[in-house]
Amino acid sequence: MSYYDIDAILTDSQKLPCTFELDVPGLGILEGNAGENIKAGTRIDLPLWLGEMLSIGARLGTSRLVTLDLPSALSERVMNALKADPRTVDLRSLAPHFYSLSERILELFEEEELVEVLSNVWCFL
Repeated sequence: MSYYDIDAILTDSQKLPCTFELDVPGLGILEGNAGENIKAGTRIDLPLWLGEMLSIGARLGTSRLVTLDLPSALSERVMNALKADPRTVDLRSLAPHFYSLSERILELFEEEELVEVLSNVWCFL
């Protein structure tokens, strides 16, 4: 995807649950508390692009600022429904750009079951 690809921009703007691992001074604006601190253990839904950038420390060998969690569009309940019959799941209602979101999530998470289920879903295209 290119820099100006609107689908890539919309995919990266989808919210992803993130858990802060460290106290962060002055970043309370993300929670709606301007000027406050974010405490370790706080869960906030952040855009995919921001969550990825804040979790990058794990790749560099330093302590990470946030831990990324799977979005609700790829929750265990949705995965079970996709395993049963992918044709019965309304993917657009889960995430407007489900396939590109799934592709981005697979770049970030190394979960064999997720790869297997999503590969099966993509076969039904």
